[in-house]
Amino acid sequence: MRYRYSKYTGEPLEGLDLEDLVSRLSDLLLFSGFNDPYGYNTGEERSIQALHDAILDALLRGDLLPQDIIDELLEQANAERLEQLIQQIIERMEQQGYVTTAPDLESEQRRRELMGGGGDGDQDRPIKFEVTEKGLDFLGYRALRDLLGSIGKSSFGRHDTRDLSTGIEATAAPKPYEFGDTLNLDASNTILNAVKRLGPSLGSVGAVREPALPGATGSPPFKIDVQYEDLMVAQGEYQSSCATVVMLDCSHSMILYGEDRFTPAKRVALALANLIRHQYPGDALNLVLFHDSAEEVPLRDLARVRVGPYYTNTREGLRLARRILDRQRKDMRQIIMITDGKPSALTRPDGRIYKNAFGLDPFIVSETLAEVAACRKSGIMVNTFMLARDYDLVAFVRKVAEICHGKAYFTTPFTLGQYVLMDYMDKKTRTIH
Repeated sequence: MRYRYSKYTGEPLEGLDLEDLVSRLSDLLLFSGFNDPYGYNTGEERSIQALHDAILDALLRGDLLPQDIIDELLEQANAERLEQLIQQIIERMEQQGYVTTAPDLESEQRRRELMGGGGDGDQDRPIKFEVTEKGLDFLGYRALRDLLGSIGKSSFGRHDTRDLSTGIEATAAPKPYEFGDTLNLDASNTILNAVKRLGPSLGSVGAVREPALPGATGSPPFKIDVQYEDLMVAQGEYQSSCATVVMLDCSHSMILYGEDRFTPAKRVALALANLIRHQYPGDALNLVLFHDSAEEVPLRDLARVRVGPYYTNTREGLRLARRILDRQRKDMRQIIMITDGKPSALTRPDGRIYKNAFGLDPFIVSETLAEVAACRKSGIMVNTFMLARDYDLVAFVRKVAEICHGKAYFTTPFTLGQYVLMDYMDKKTRTIH
């Protein structure tokens, strides 16, 4: 029996880093409506065809596969093979849990029944996909890694402050024990205090010789009489826990004027969630969207969030964030507000929304600043990250920072992540009372 041997070329997918590909598809997976600024949601951005086109673009533009394989796949005779390769990639993304493409047949059937049974046009409806929780978690991890690099491990409540406590990790000079301190004794300094107190009388009064054991040689050991005033405890840096609400402005100005500001803000929220889950597991994070009104959104739904409606109801967002934080029992409570526009809407007591998009309406501004003052009264700090440099907006944001003793950052979508995350971790200059 004869055997013929040929060069093993392998399969194209063997050299594909799927995690790298998913990271490059983040703009599609976190679509915010930038290509549809007037709100005409056709659903095309969530179709399998859109995912197919994005994968093809990533393969052609990047270094995900060797160039010789790309050239081979681009040949006319291999067009069908290229389509098969992309379909295999989509199936692999689904198998590994980054996206899901399985249709919900029961909900679709109920939708058709409510709409009167549907028609032939439903056959042409594009097949959709959704980003899974694993996909969101991975995108948050990649965003965090890109923004801050490698981050070490930590434990519950790791925000450093100027205050000291009698914790486990000794990072400061020992102190005399006081009632209420954690009994984390500094043994050497405690014994030294007892010896200093006893002084020359150590051998006769303050210390008692233990009885010698039968057959033991040498002098029996002393037993030191330690008193309450001799006790010393080790001090560690007081590390607080924090409750945070991220307020995202999703009014239409976040995607107008030729710049997508909302997708970078979503990435920052994902990175912050990943940071808290792994670096500060004792902390709490909630997400509030504000537009004509405001609502709390679970982090798992962040990938599906789009911009709109049109106006900016900052006061309603602050009010909802304050209610959420009032339920938290943390050392620090803060609001991270990411916005690019002036407050232009207000919810009246009867539920109607008052709107004025022309300039800074004095009524809207005064009510918004009153809510900022209410946050300050509740012990909540408001840090504002402004994505615009309009003169009136700068004055408004600085007034917010002045009232609540928070910080105001004037940044861009490209530097927003570094500002937000570094501010979140930099707690050493903040004293907790």
